[in-house]
Amino acid sequence: MKKAQARLRHYLQFKDFSREDYEHLFARTRWIKDKFKRYERYWPLEDRTLAMIFEKPSTRTRLSFEAGMHQLGGAAIYLYTRDSQLGRGEPVEDAGQVISRMCDLVMIRTFQQEILSRFAASSRVPVINGLTNEYHPCQVLADIYTYIERRGPIRGKTVAWIGDSNNVCNTWLQAATVFDFNVHVSTPPGYEVEPERAGIYDDANYESFADPMDAARGADLVTTDVWTSMGFESEKEERGRDFENWQVDADMMRAARKDALFMHCLPAHRGEEVAGEVIDGPQSVVWEEAENRLHTQKALMEFLLLGKVKKGKDEKGKK
Repeated sequence: MKKAQARLRHYLQFKDFSREDYEHLFARTRWIKDKFKRYERYWPLEDRTLAMIFEKPSTRTRLSFEAGMHQLGGAAIYLYTRDSQLGRGEPVEDAGQVISRMCDLVMIRTFQQEILSRFAASSRVPVINGLTNEYHPCQVLADIYTYIERRGPIRGKTVAWIGDSNNVCNTWLQAATVFDFNVHVSTPPGYEVEPERAGIYDDANYESFADPMDAARGADLVTTDVWTSMGFESEKEERGRDFENWQVDADMMRAARKDALFMHCLPAHRGEEVAGEVIDGPQSVVWEEAENRLHTQKALMEFLLLGKVKKGKDEKGKK
């Protein structure tokens, strides 16, 4: 018998949740991760089904959601738009009506945020943004949890974003407002942050720097992403030239705080946006960051389907 559904909430961008919501998610993530590490079964979503809709392919997003749903006792169904009616012109609103009547939760990885918003407006179940051109909230959810796990509270800290002002950068800027930390952004000319697109309306928590070394100076965390995101492949050569001086290398990490961490959402191109000695070095936490996608998303799915579960509730024994 299925448990009662929590009130309908979607997770379409980072600012959809409050700091209190995130504090709950991080507490649940710690507890769920600890259960996983001790090989103890936790099946709060038994008999629940996650539909995963991909218009953009992925490794980490598919694996973390699919494995995560199975580990919570539920089932996950993979749908690639090219192999479904969505890829043949079915209106997004119609798909939202039908798919949400056949499952309990939907994760969508697509291009325009508008597509995600239209689907969510027609959905009877929670919808999660697995990535859009504008935002990548699940990635930054894992990133901030990873920072807190390694260094403690992020409030008042400085994050240096080096490179393209893409969906991950936009999400870091929203997160800075929620958690009250600072983001130093350095992009090449022509690739600057677009505040309206980022969904922020003041610069209280971020500052732009023409020189990436200045952005990294004194930072607690240095992070970056590929120079050419999906959908911009035709600009690869031009971007390679434009971003040449925006590689995170050992000199840049030395400009940051001595105990600064390095993060990358992956996949990474060593020798382009990051030097091999940095991503494979002692300050890098990219592998923990990648693993934490699994655990934070499990807490997210639990929250969207069951609300604020208290520690230990709904536990069903061990593996």
